[in-house]
Amino acid sequence: MSVRTSRLGALVALTVAGGLVLSGCAGTTEPAATPDAAPGSTDSFPVTFEHIYGTTTIDAPPERIATWGWGVTDAVLALGIVPVAISSMDYGGGEDRITPWVEDAIADLGGEEPVILDSATYELSVEELLATDPDVLIASYSGLTQEEYDAVTNAGIPVVAPEEALWSTPWRDVITDTGKALGMDAAAEDLLADLDRQVADAAAEHPEFDGTTIAYAADDVDTFYLYLPADPRVEILEDLGFVTAESVTALDDGAATFYTTVSAENLDQVDADVVFTQVESEDQLDTFLTSARTKLIPAVATGAVGAIVGEENVAAISPTALTLPWILPDMVEQLAAATAVAKG
Repeated sequence: MSVRTSRLGALVALTVAGGLVLSGCAGTTEPAATPDAAPGSTDSFPVTFEHIYGTTTIDAPPERIATWGWGVTDAVLALGIVPVAISSMDYGGGEDRITPWVEDAIADLGGEEPVILDSATYELSVEELLATDPDVLIASYSGLTQEEYDAVTNAGIPVVAPEEALWSTPWRDVITDTGKALGMDAAAEDLLADLDRQVADAAAEHPEFDGTTIAYAADDVDTFYLYLPADPRVEILEDLGFVTAESVTALDDGAATFYTTVSAENLDQVDADVVFTQVESEDQLDTFLTSARTKLIPAVATGAVGAIVGEENVAAISPTALTLPWILPDMVEQLAAATAVAKG
């Protein structure tokens, strides 16, 4: 099958200071559809996307879907389809460069395993992609360049590019855009509703979260990061009932949209009931909890800290259709323990 594109116009920071991961076992995720799931009916096509490189029209339901960037692979799998090609996950993906939640979803759905497109340098090999004979490339949350976009579309493959800027499409939009591209709008909406329900249920089970101030922090040797409400990871914390501490936004220097850095002499100004952090190892967590620098933060000094530990879990903190249910149980467990300390 061949799907053609109409085009009018011509980094990721999953974590800036390393990933935060919860200790303990991660949750499990089931794809939303069955192994027999297929793209939607022809009734919803053609569909058109406006994006940073112009306009893309998909004329008919694509059957061979390629994905590029973060979260799109997860959305396609959660809708019950195994892509023909996916980008490698070089952080949290292990030796096979596939994250465990993606690996589990592929195994559950069955069928032929996708080709892994090398994304170690965030550069798309157009030749490698085209060798998989895709009908569409969905790259709505990615660093896809104009040159890469042109090369793929010139080969006759429609591309769903980032909406407004590279590495910035909201995670919920990644799911709805994927559903639209596949002709599965209703299924995508149902998927989002289920994800929202899981978060809402967790919040209802922990009323102590409501109104508790929080600071999402990460220590990277010489730089201390605070994540802002614009970060989707903080968004999930707030969906659970937490409130970003006023001290966090007061320290924002405006240099970035989703994080700010804080100098060591100002760490005592990070005034929050609870601190949430991410580290790659237990040794790094111990350093965070015991160093003279981080203990300048009142919540760290009192032990009101929730921590996600491990590279896989750090990657999973950035929400997608598959990572949210995979990490949420451990995330809530850590937050509950930290809140209990804070409220004594």
